[in-house]
Amino acid sequence: MGSTGSIGTSALSVIEYANRIAPHPQYQIDALVAGSDASGLAAQAKSVGARYAVIADPQKYKELSALLAGTDIEVGAGPEAVLAAASRPVHRVLAAIVGIQGLASTLAAIRAGNSIALANKESMVCAGALLRREAVRMAVDIVPTDSEHNAMFQVMERREDVERLVLTASGGPFRATKLADMADITVEMALAHPRWNMGRKITIDSATLFNKGLELIEAAYLFDIPESCIDVVVHPQSIIHSLVTYRDGSVLAQMGDPDMRTPISHALSWPDRRQATAVNRLDLVALGALDFTGLDAERFPAVDLCRQALRAACGAPIVLNSANEVAVAAFLKGQCHFQDISRIVEKCLNWFVDSDVSRLSRDGLDEIMIIDEAARRQATEIISALPSKTRVH
Repeated sequence: MGSTGSIGTSALSVIEYANRIAPHPQYQIDALVAGSDASGLAAQAKSVGARYAVIADPQKYKELSALLAGTDIEVGAGPEAVLAAASRPVHRVLAAIVGIQGLASTLAAIRAGNSIALANKESMVCAGALLRREAVRMAVDIVPTDSEHNAMFQVMERREDVERLVLTASGGPFRATKLADMADITVEMALAHPRWNMGRKITIDSATLFNKGLELIEAAYLFDIPESCIDVVVHPQSIIHSLVTYRDGSVLAQMGDPDMRTPISHALSWPDRRQATAVNRLDLVALGALDFTGLDAERFPAVDLCRQALRAACGAPIVLNSANEVAVAAFLKGQCHFQDISRIVEKCLNWFVDSDVSRLSRDGLDEIMIIDEAARRQATEIISALPSKTRVH
């Protein structure tokens, strides 16, 4: 799900390598789903021999059908086809659609009895309790695929022995930027991540550190641990991807080159085996040293906002995620400044407390989407009301 995006293309490279070096194919692709890149999807489907190719944008159906004419690949388009693809019986569904748009298909896959390799943190942020409850009901696994959560998953022993979780953050491109200089941050500067090669939205989230705050919320739901027991530390080398501390004083860390192919490979092959990858091997002698610093909440308020939303519950994490998605999109379009992203999210959280939608339950997908839509409208109104001097021209 999300095959032409950053995670999707990395996953296909992992699968291609594993199949190529093994005496027998290790993976068979049943279905591929993409947003609007019909040509990219068609090329992928032909390359891996997929049985079903779905484009979420229904206007791209004719283009995709023409590109796959003469093959045995079934073609689908639109939201219902996306859900149908997620519900096909497979060993594992890689959920890598960006944002809350990936929630419905992730939920559909679980309800169909499919195990999930979860690379869509927004699904867990907005519907963690629902997804976990449905996974238990259907007796399926949710395998974390984000590098940080996969790292914790790899070193997680008995949950009852865990004392704290530690998320590491590279600090993004503005780790050393002075507060006074952050008003001048441009889109191009924010998209220049020093360590990871990712999509535009997640790259901006990494620059604001909302990515780390969303990961904190996801970790709380995934591992059933209170936010007060989850720490965030800045680790610019991005070699240690996360740590788990235990009540006996042990601290277990997962380390590796900053390459998404490692957690993707682990998530796809768990629990049976570890597949070989083409990832660079870690050279500790060449690395020499690992650095860690605390988080500067004044320059990066996003993590504290995520903690507040998690403590508030009652739909607040949904509002936070929705407002952030709208604010990031506005920043990428030049409609607000970098620092406005956190301010917009904070204003939406304050609005939510006394809003009618704050009294809705989060027990079903319909209620979650109502909260999401209301938060998006509020965020859009806040952006429209920004003083003209804050606009980027």
